[in-house]
Amino acid sequence: ALFEEIKFENGKIVNPRFSSYRLPRFTDIPSIEVVLIDRQDIPPAGAGETPIVAVAAAIRNAILAATGIPLRSLPLRLPA
Repeated sequence: ALFEEIKFENGKIVNPRFSSYRLPRFTDIPSIEVVLIDRQDIPPAGAGETPIVAVAAAIRNAILAATGIPLRSLPLRLPA
């Protein structure tokens, strides 16, 4: 989530190919333990795709709480 960035120069996108676009890799994430729970009382559904959209917002809010600086675009970068 935090690697996503569209770079512009003179109003044009300068990273139009995936070969020059930094995508997150498995090596970028910490180790996690997955626990699957068989819930017979609820119907089958996705395995967690929905919560991923809140990751950047949660990190942004943590940065705001720690620094008082409101970041308003991705990638999240503190001003120099």
